[in-house]
Formats: sequence, structure tokens, C-alpha cells
Amino acid sequence: MKFGDTPLSNAVGAILAHSVRAGRTSFKKGRVLSDADIEALRDMGIESVVAARLESDDVGEDEAAARIAKAIAGANLEISAAFTGRVNLYAKCDGIVDYDLERLNAINLIDESATVALLPQFAQVATRQMVATVKIIPFAAPEAVVAACEQMSSDNLVRVAPFRERVVGLVQSSLPGTKNSVLDKTTKVLSDRVTALGGTVKAEQRCDHKSTAIHTAIKALIASGCDMVLIAGASAITDRRDVIPSAIVEAGGEIDHFGMPVDPGNLLLLGHIGKIPTLGLPGCARSPKLNGADWVLQRLFAEIPVTNRDIMAMGSGGLLKEIPARPLPRAEATVASVPSAPKIAAIILAAGQSRRMGATNKLLIDIDGQPMVTRVANAISASSAAPVIAVVGHQSDKVREALRSEAIQFAENRKYADGLSTSLAAGIAALPSDIDGVLICLGDMPRVSAANIDRLIAAFDPLEGRAICVPTYNGKQGNPILLARRFFGEMVEITGDRGARHLIDGYHELTCEVEMAEDSVLVDVDTPKALEALKI
Repeated sequence: MKFGDTPLSNAVGAILAHSVRAGRTSFKKGRVLSDADIEALRDMGIESVVAARLESDDVGEDEAAARIAKAIAGANLEISAAFTGRVNLYAKCDGIVDYDLERLNAINLIDESATVALLPQFAQVATRQMVATVKIIPFAAPEAVVAACEQMSSDNLVRVAPFRERVVGLVQSSLPGTKNSVLDKTTKVLSDRVTALGGTVKAEQRCDHKSTAIHTAIKALIASGCDMVLIAGASAITDRRDVIPSAIVEAGGEIDHFGMPVDPGNLLLLGHIGKIPTLGLPGCARSPKLNGADWVLQRLFAEIPVTNRDIMAMGSGGLLKEIPARPLPRAEATVASVPSAPKIAAIILAAGQSRRMGATNKLLIDIDGQPMVTRVANAISASSAAPVIAVVGHQSDKVREALRSEAIQFAENRKYADGLSTSLAAGIAALPSDIDGVLICLGDMPRVSAANIDRLIAAFDPLEGRAICVPTYNGKQGNPILLARRFFGEMVEITGDRGARHLIDGYHELTCEVEMAEDSVLVDVDTPKALEALKI
């Protein structure tokens, strides 16, 4: 890859390395410069730009990131579209992140141009939470580097091991003076802990803190169908020959490991009776705060084997107690702090009277065997946007029939004759409360694809200044437009026959242009001439 100061005479097709702005005209870094861009830059009085130009053995940043992401992604992972050389991987289910640490390090040691970042091994994740990000550091990576990363990841580097449903039995032992309120609180805390991992506490046995009594309680729970047994003792386990481990052995079980380099959680006991995991819990497990027992339970629920060596290797990161430099309470250090895929909805504006098309409702015109609005809706439904809300008004019944699908929701706009703004307001009003952003889609763009939609969503990141995402082709802006939730209030205040596009001018610093590979984002069909020129 060639990089450096480039005369405009040699800059067509080069990648702009730094944003350039003069007045209201701007070009953001990463833009592939066209002939029209060069003329505009000359008009701005610019004679050269810092740019990158790919060579024959280079792989563009988006393609490189996408190839590596596809190679590393194992089971239960969703791959985002590439944007600015980054691809994110998101969990498709609740579970545990499982990968080979040595292979991850080997990939990152191949070359500085290609990087893979993952959550810590065996981290708990929830559906839609980010698990990994692949980032190409420069504007391209050598083909040899990308191929080496793919080869190193050929068997899939990372997966999410899903939690399986488990039927759990709980034993609580007591000594004279043990309060029932303490036992009741422990039952609630442990039931919540098990439920969060997809399991159920089916039965509980309370007994004296004696090995024979605990042994009897364990046998009763196993006989009732429990496939995991948790034991909360009235007194901490201090030795492999103590009351609780003795009870497990008396019940026909074996002790796998006692103790762990995790605090709180040091006094955990792991054993098994046949194929049934049996845990003697540390006293800290009576609290909802994170402790070493959680790390073991998470792996067991995800059917990831836990050996004594695995437990002994938990010391890195095993100090869970709060310290002045990290005052976050353990109870708050949950999977909720992990970045998640943005929740992006889509609104299809399908209420207009299509006056420029004449007597025909343009949305119902047959395009390659389908009504035009159906083609648009199918493309959006195939993307990661959800829900998809169609705003209907003019010829509402016919448009609803064309869009009959479980994937489409409807919002009625009875004021459609008052202009586009009324449809926009109706669509915003129908959005769920937890949406992060919305795509405003026109119903007369039959060539828009799911790939276009997903590329816009991949670019969306309000925290990094990309709160409005606009598709472009050869530098010309098109549709649909993706806007963050912060703009919803302004959108519903728009009047007349206007949409949300004017927000781009008002929030230039928050707008990101997303270049597309083809011109479909520029093609709308609102006149007979446009219909005649349409190529599918």
C-alpha cells in the first residue's frame, strides 16, 4: 500500500487519509476519491491530499476484516457487516465465550495490520452482546497476512457455548441456632443464580450439618430427577475430609477439587456422583455478588468441562474484591456492561399518494413479479433491522395486502394527504421504547438490499460520532437514512411534505457517509420515466 501526500492529479481512486473541510463542503477520511471529488477539492483551493492507494497484493480493510471474522466465528455467533475495517461478532444466545487463547495470540502475532480482540475466556454473555471485534489497522492488509489469519482460524477460533437447562437440587445444612430467615434468603439467592443460567431449582432438602444427613439429602434429590446438586453448608468446608465432602463420598461420589485461587470463593468444593456435578458452595455464594462459584457454575451449565487444573488456573483475574482503584460493586459487574449490538428498527414510508406517477399507485407496480413495496420490505426484513414498521395511508388495504407478512408491523397514517412528515411521525410513534436508532426507508426503492441496510447498521455508533448514517455512491448521498434515538423528538416536529434529511445539514459533525458498492441507494421510482429506466 502506498501512503502519503498525493497530488490531486494522481488522487482519483485513492483513499482519503484525513478529513478535509471548507465551509459546508467536507470529505471524511476513508472516502474513495472520485473525479467529482477531485474537482470539488480543487474548487476548495486544495492541491494535494494525504491518501492511501492499494497495490495488487493488498486486501481492502473491509474485505480483510470480513474474511478474518468469517474464519474465526464458530457456533452461535452473528457476524456484522464490515465498516472502516471493523467487523463485530455478537452472541446469538446466552452462554459462555469459549476459545483457544494460544491461537488467539498466534493470530495477533502474525502482523500488526490485523487484530482480533475477544472478551476474556469463559466470560458470560447474553444474546446480542458483543463477543469479538476484528479490526484492520491501516486501510488494507497484505493478502498473505489475511490468508495466514484465515488458516490459523480454520477450525473456528471462538464460539458461544449455550447454557443448557439443568434441574438443580439444593441441600442446606444447619446447626443449632441457624435462623430459617438465613436459609430462606439463601434459597432465593441460589434460585436466582440458577435461573439466570437457564436452570431450575426443582427441590430443596434441609438437614443437620452431619455427613449422614447430608448424604441422605443428596440421594433424595438425585432420586427426584435432579442432574446437579448444590450444597450450602452451615459451616465452611476446611478439608477434603470435612462434613460435606464426606457426605458426597458416602453418596457414591468423588471429590474433583477443593479450593480455588478466586476471592471471594476460595472454599469451593467440586465433586461428582456418577455424571451429576455436586458442589459444596463457599459461604459467599449466599450473596448475589459475583464469586468463584459463579465461574464454575457458568461452565457447567454451558457443558464446558471443569477439571482441577482449570480451577487452579483461575487465579488471573481471580481477585474479585473491590479496591479503591476499582470501586464497582461485584453485583453490578454483570454481562450488562458488555457492549451489545444496537437495536435498529426500520420504518417503511408507504402511505403517500404517488401523484408524480399519475393514476397508478407506484408502490403496487409489478417489479419482476412482485409489487415494488414488497421488494423493498423483503430486503429490509432480510437485514438485521427489527422490527420493520410500514406506515400506510393511501390505498391502505391494498398496500397491507402487498406487505402481508409476519415480519411486517403496520402503523396507520390517516393524515397522509398532509405530507411525508405525517408518515414519519406515525412511524416514530409506533417504535418500541428500547430502540437505539431507526432506518427511514422509502417504499419506492426496489433495488435496495439487505447488504445495504446491514452496512449502515455496522457504521452506526453514536458514541464515536456516527449518530446519522447516510449511504452514498460515488460520493452522492442516497437512502435509506439511519438516525439515532436522540433525533426522534425533532423528527416528529417536522411539518409539511418533508422527511428527516434536513437533519444531516444541522448535525454535520454527527453524520457518517457510508459508501456502497453499487448505486441502488440512489434509485427511487416516482415517475413513469424512472420506471422505464429501472434495471433490476
